[in-house]
Amino acid sequence: MAKIVQFETAGGPEVLELRETDPRSPGPGELRVRVDAIGLNRAEVMYREDAYFYSPTFPSGLGYEAAGVVEAVGDGVSRLAVGDPVSVLPTFLQTEYGTYGDSVLMPADAVVARPADLAPEKAAAVWMAYLTAYGALVEPGRVRPRDHVLITAASGSVGLAAIQTSLRIGAVPIATTRSAGKKARLLEAGAAHVIVTDEEDVPDRVEEITGGEGVATALDPVAGPGVDTLAEAISPGGELLVYGALDPRPTPLPNAQSFPALSTRTYAVFEITTDPARLARGVAYVDSGLAGGMVDPVIDTTFDLADIADAHRYMEGNSQIGKIVVTVPH
Repeated sequence: MAKIVQFETAGGPEVLELRETDPRSPGPGELRVRVDAIGLNRAEVMYREDAYFYSPTFPSGLGYEAAGVVEAVGDGVSRLAVGDPVSVLPTFLQTEYGTYGDSVLMPADAVVARPADLAPEKAAAVWMAYLTAYGALVEPGRVRPRDHVLITAASGSVGLAAIQTSLRIGAVPIATTRSAGKKARLLEAGAAHVIVTDEEDVPDRVEEITGGEGVATALDPVAGPGVDTLAEAISPGGELLVYGALDPRPTPLPNAQSFPALSTRTYAVFEITTDPARLARGVAYVDSGLAGGMVDPVIDTTFDLADIADAHRYMEGNSQIGKIVVTVPH
């Protein structure tokens, strides 16, 4: 029997149930993965709460990331074979597929080979974060060496990936966090500067750090009224990329009179993962970073699959620095 996590109604972590089911055979263009590790994402918490950009259909599975080994392949799948170590990329809707389980079906285009020497726990922590950072900072070609990049809520997995990606470009990452207790860890992770937003004014500190120039790009998962403050820290001709909605309050468009040259837009990793050409470039970029040691996901803690509800509760506590990973015993 296979084990999968499902929920029957939107709500808190307590709605998640670990269930047994018969393993399913992959259809055309699909494969089945024996899951060894699962990477958790804020998107899954929002989906469980029915606060995501699409709603669950019940009973629903969930999960965007995992690492394991191919167990079976369907017709038309030739790129991967049974026994191959693999990682799962976020190319699908959770209404159709999910990674929370010990044996899951996946569309073949959501699965990539992983280096045999890359542990499943690390492999499960790569793709959502680093493809998000790639699509925001590398693909558009706007961030150049020596540019300052402002990364808010930087202790999350995407924030840490954005720090590493900025350094890889040759840019200067400025991290923000609400907690002074996270400052040292963010500096250790590669941030050139850390602004503790509960104690410091972001525009004032950015002006001081950049010599009055402001940042070229700000990458923000929070949204809400705080974007007005972020906009004050961005240089003329710069860009504000909002890739999340941790603050549920309405997000204003920064005042056009005050910031006439500021480009503001929303961004989602699915811009990359649903475009085959862009995805191929992103995968190649991340793979080369893994090979060269420039991509090194930070894992905060691990949970067992049987404790999936506790893993979600821990994520909701916002104390983590890096990725929460769920390990799957067999």
